[in-house]
Amino acid sequence: MSSVFRTALDAVVGALSKDETGDGVTLRRLPRWAMEQLTDVRMIGMASMPAGVLIDLLTDAPWIELDLQLTLLRINDAPLRPAVIDVIVDGGDPRAVQSTEGTQIRVDEARGKTEVVPGGPTTIRIANLPGCPATHVELWLPHNAIVELRDVRIPDGCDATAAPQRRPVWVHHGSSISHCLNVARPTETWPVLVARRAGASLVDLGFAGQCQLDQFVARTIRDLPAAAISLKLGVNVVNADTMRERAFVPALHGFLDTIRDRHPVTPLLVATPILCPPTEAVPGPTITLADGHAAPVPRPANLTEGALTIERVRELISDVIAGRRARGDAHLHLLDGLSLFGPGDIGRLSDNTHPDGAGYRLIAERFHSVAFGADGPFAN
Repeated sequence: MSSVFRTALDAVVGALSKDETGDGVTLRRLPRWAMEQLTDVRMIGMASMPAGVLIDLLTDAPWIELDLQLTLLRINDAPLRPAVIDVIVDGGDPRAVQSTEGTQIRVDEARGKTEVVPGGPTTIRIANLPGCPATHVELWLPHNAIVELRDVRIPDGCDATAAPQRRPVWVHHGSSISHCLNVARPTETWPVLVARRAGASLVDLGFAGQCQLDQFVARTIRDLPAAAISLKLGVNVVNADTMRERAFVPALHGFLDTIRDRHPVTPLLVATPILCPPTEAVPGPTITLADGHAAPVPRPANLTEGALTIERVRELISDVIAGRRARGDAHLHLLDGLSLFGPGDIGRLSDNTHPDGAGYRLIAERFHSVAFGADGPFAN
């Protein structure tokens, strides 16, 4: 067997930093300078889950082995979701290879407790590849687990190289609705479904619970060679109650200003929140109940001034994008989140906040049509 570890690292697409750990390399979805600014362990964890990240190879190997240290997330009493690698050969249908071995982070949202259960590394063997002649093999990494890559091997006498990257880069930033932690496989998140259909190279900056108009995210987007940029904003600000109206509007302007510093004419699509029943008309913050559903925390009337609801956030974003900024920015576009997932889709919620798999596929279909369709801002 031959190690092609360095080749595999060179073939990684969608990760913005590679953190050497001593035993291997952890792939992050933020650059190293941004990771160094993080103090919230939840954001560190979400940025370390390689959603939308793949190892993109040309190889004549009939099999590939990956040595991994996985850190899996278990929420409340739900069954442990395996870490899945989706294997795609020459653009065909994904084939899943999975593991539940590794360290577990067990989160009890209702009690606000987190427990780390250590676990060891695992080896995943991807067999039954076409072999000679060389084929295009995409290894889509788990979207719901932290992945430390320790080694990659192929049979002696076989070869592997990084596949050429010629697709236009689409950068997307959003919340858990974009991270899609509750889907089963990495190629079933709606941004990946859209990217594959559109022929785009995705940089997925969807961070569950962490879409907070952070300037380090804006600077990250600013510095990327993006052909198209989309932002799906608002829900985390409401549900975490991190801003009031006075702070939210300038923060949104500042976020957009930073991106526009180096992307003055790049098509930029801003989506308002999809349907979120708990806080549509009631301000956050929310707590997670024992059944896994979210509920707003009651607040005294004297603390409601300027507090944000989802309905109000939609109004504010619409005013900024379609009103105040549209006059000077012909490449800035507004997308109503309710057109992606609205009241008529409420039966496709897995809890009272997040769509189920069918709901995410619906979002993918609608987003692709609006953004990448013939008349969409990303069509060219």
